[in-house]
Amino acid sequence: MKPIDFRSDTVTKPTPAMRRLIAEADVGDDVYGEDPTVRRLEEQVAERLGLEAAVFVPSGTQANQIAIGAHCRTGDEVLTEAGSHIIQYEGGAVPALWGVQPGPIAGERGLMSPEQVTAAVREDNIHNPRTRLLSLENTHNRGGGTVWPVERFRAVVAAGRAAGLAVHLDGARLFNAEVALGVPASTWAKLTDSTSVCFSKGLGAPVGSALAGRADVIREARRLRKRLGGGMRQAGLLAAAALYALENHVTRLAEDHANARRLGEGLARIPGVRVDLGLVETNMVFAEFSKPASEVARVLAARGVLANGMGASAVRFVCHLDVSVADIDDAVSRVRSAVEDGALRP
Repeated sequence: MKPIDFRSDTVTKPTPAMRRLIAEADVGDDVYGEDPTVRRLEEQVAERLGLEAAVFVPSGTQANQIAIGAHCRTGDEVLTEAGSHIIQYEGGAVPALWGVQPGPIAGERGLMSPEQVTAAVREDNIHNPRTRLLSLENTHNRGGGTVWPVERFRAVVAAGRAAGLAVHLDGARLFNAEVALGVPASTWAKLTDSTSVCFSKGLGAPVGSALAGRADVIREARRLRKRLGGGMRQAGLLAAAALYALENHVTRLAEDHANARRLGEGLARIPGVRVDLGLVETNMVFAEFSKPASEVARVLAARGVLANGMGASAVRFVCHLDVSVADIDDAVSRVRSAVEDGALRP
């Protein structure tokens, strides 16, 4: 039985064409600024996001963290949505690395309001940390792959600016937002001081992210990348895969979105499985079962459907370039079988 892996869009394998480009990449020592493929990638990312400069880094976590380190100082505060990646999935790095305090804001499916931002900014008082940075996430992972509406994003950024905050965008899946709304990624990114993007999720590269932003922010980010051990040498081998992904795999994200819709509709037709199809905006489906999510994930894994529990009874399914339409239909059939034969009944 073929496993169908919905755990994340990070599980993708490099395509044959991507592997060929990796093998043929022109390389140099990137710490010395001498890798031509890395430089080309950084230039393309900065141009595509409408920002001044970019730096190639090993991971999305490092991209976010060097952004926080560049914008903040020890004792500062970063405002972010309570379910954001920088709080939930980066190993406590915000306080551990920078001595910066997260200020969580409970949003709606990962999106906050301008009023919430304004209310969360600390007054200038010796008892308070300095609120220094506003960090947003698009698409929002724990929100269900939620896309920030452009005008709402603009209003939230404006609220942060009015309070004197710098703005960072965790855009790990920003190109999913681009495809979902049909507007350039720069529509969001150019409103920020820094934006991260990930190549190893929906775009299908094996490794790598980039941080783009104002030139002064990226200069400091390079220093912090080195401090964290992210200064790579002949990194053009990795940058070549990222370039291929950027040039060839963005528009095809629409296929993942269509597959997620197909999966959501199929799961919603199974008695006892609840899917709010109005929340399926990009490549993620959150399905509610009548058993604990950990048990559901275990039962489905035994049938070759790999997915992650998210909360008490919700299971997250993430579509990506290694999941076909046939895989979607097969997965729905396997879940239905698990429900019908009693394995997933209350």
